[in-house]
Amino acid sequence: MPARLPLALTQGDPAGIGPEISLKAWSALSQEAAARPFYSIGGLETLKNCATQLKLASPIEISHPNQAASAFVRGLPVIPLASVPVTPGIPDTAFAPSTIESIERAVSHVSDGAAAAIVTSPIAKSVLYAAGFSHPGHTEFLGALTRSLPMSTPRGPVMMLSAAGLHVALATVHIPLASVPTQLTHMRIIEVAQIMDAALKTYFGIQAPRIALAGLNPHAGEDGTIGREEIEIINPAAHTLRGLGLNVTDAQPADTLFHAQARKGYDAVLAMYHDQGLIPVKTLDFHGGVNITLGLPIIRTSPDHGTAFNIAGRGVARPDSLIAALRRAHAMDEAANL
Repeated sequence: MPARLPLALTQGDPAGIGPEISLKAWSALSQEAAARPFYSIGGLETLKNCATQLKLASPIEISHPNQAASAFVRGLPVIPLASVPVTPGIPDTAFAPSTIESIERAVSHVSDGAAAAIVTSPIAKSVLYAAGFSHPGHTEFLGALTRSLPMSTPRGPVMMLSAAGLHVALATVHIPLASVPTQLTHMRIIEVAQIMDAALKTYFGIQAPRIALAGLNPHAGEDGTIGREEIEIINPAAHTLRGLGLNVTDAQPADTLFHAQARKGYDAVLAMYHDQGLIPVKTLDFHGGVNITLGLPIIRTSPDHGTAFNIAGRGVARPDSLIAALRRAHAMDEAANL
């Protein structure tokens, strides 16, 4: 069997818990013979300082992803970026250029065939905005970076959270709740469901995915008495999707959609807005959830938490979600190459 390509891990905001959980994830996975090697693209001195604090092996500098596998058994492999002094827990716009460069280089490594997938550490969007970052978020930036790559689709990207066997994608993402009804269109639901269906087949080995659509309103609108989005938008989209061969339900009341018995009836849920989908995932497994971007020509996963500046540098950050994101990226690549 040919050697498996490593995973590229971005640095995220270096003042957050990214350096700590990166080293802790390496410490856990480097002991597993079947683990996929990964490397970080980020500040070498920041990681060295963190390793000293955590009493872990010092990271290993590499110059190319093809050196990651041999270095992985000795320390976290790192392709270094320009070093900027970092105080854990204190964000600074000075970190924005390296945070952005780390993402850009990770994407280029995958597109050049040097890495199998990217796993992104948490960023602080407010810090990037203050430095002139023009994209709404991580997901949208990745969509822009990969738009010209082969297999790209103008319909993506789509945010999906996964934990404890529950997969939930979002029809709308980082917008005000008041804007959801106007952004929730017939075509958007169709496009997201199609992207979900394809991804569940390609990356999760589900040959005939069953997708449940959550209603927007309480009780899925109660036959139009407390909202008509289900009647006018969601259910017509479901009808169109079934005509295209997808196994999709009409709008279901969200308050009864996520309990254990209900989850046996579907493979994934399409939620209509951010918190509707993320609350059940994070309630089921707050520390082990994974954010997966669908609809990109590359594989991208990330932890489902933020930078946690309030605990950065204290040595108490849990790497569970990053470890789960690394495992999921590995599994998605394996499934795609069966």
